[in-house]
Amino acid sequence: MVFAIFMFWPLIRTIYLSFFSWNMIKPTKDFVGFGNYIALFKDPLTYKVLKNTFAYIFILLILNCAAPYILSFILSVVIKRGKGFYKSVIFLPSVISLVVGSILYLWILNPVSGPLAIVSKFFGITMPVWSKRDGLVIVVLSIITTWKVFGYNFIVVLAGVSGVSKEVIEAAKLDNVPMYKIFLDIVLPMSSATGVYIFIMTIVQGLQYVFTPIKVITQGGPDNASSNAIYNAYQEAFVLYRTGNASAFAILTMLFFIILLILEFKFVEKGVYYEN
Repeated sequence: MVFAIFMFWPLIRTIYLSFFSWNMIKPTKDFVGFGNYIALFKDPLTYKVLKNTFAYIFILLILNCAAPYILSFILSVVIKRGKGFYKSVIFLPSVISLVVGSILYLWILNPVSGPLAIVSKFFGITMPVWSKRDGLVIVVLSIITTWKVFGYNFIVVLAGVSGVSKEVIEAAKLDNVPMYKIFLDIVLPMSSATGVYIFIMTIVQGLQYVFTPIKVITQGGPDNASSNAIYNAYQEAFVLYRTGNASAFAILTMLFFIILLILEFKFVEKGVYYEN
């Protein structure tokens, strides 16, 4: 009951506010109907932010879904010694604050005085001002977010990959089946239940976590080139005080995630292997 209150009441309140023009200060709210939604679809910024959101999702799926799978396979099947050490090192960033990590990466990737810039100058390479470059800023912020998210995803995927029958893998090795085919034809299908979970969590949590480096480093800049759906809703509500616009954009974002989940369950879930 308590969980339902904290989950559904904010949702109902957000839907309600999306039909009003209000700045959180005026004692009255002006009813505008679907005016906030119409304004969103007429605003070019909406499409830019959604494009950025898709870019974040694509990059994060590669870094936090595909990469942990490959690394888990290598650690589970290929590497025989030192597994505990590797798991500890990879998981460690997950327990560190992303705010601290964002500030740390801001120093490391400083194009003038950062350690990476100093090393690059030694080899005659000039570091680009990544925080001012469209496209590049999304890639760097995704990498910073990955530093935080990767360890958890890796441990979960490793558990799924380690659960694949060792007898099947050994039999494939005896038949001289290449490692990449063992991964694609045996490990990936037989651990697909874990893969779907990580797929969903990467989309949802990844975009939540990326809010922090956006807020700490770029504040959505340059010219909203790094803003995503969640940060834009925050910006509209708590910086510009356009509560109606922010609520409408939040509802639009929720519908966007629902569509992604429907597509996932329709085209991905049906191919999942469940052992029991």
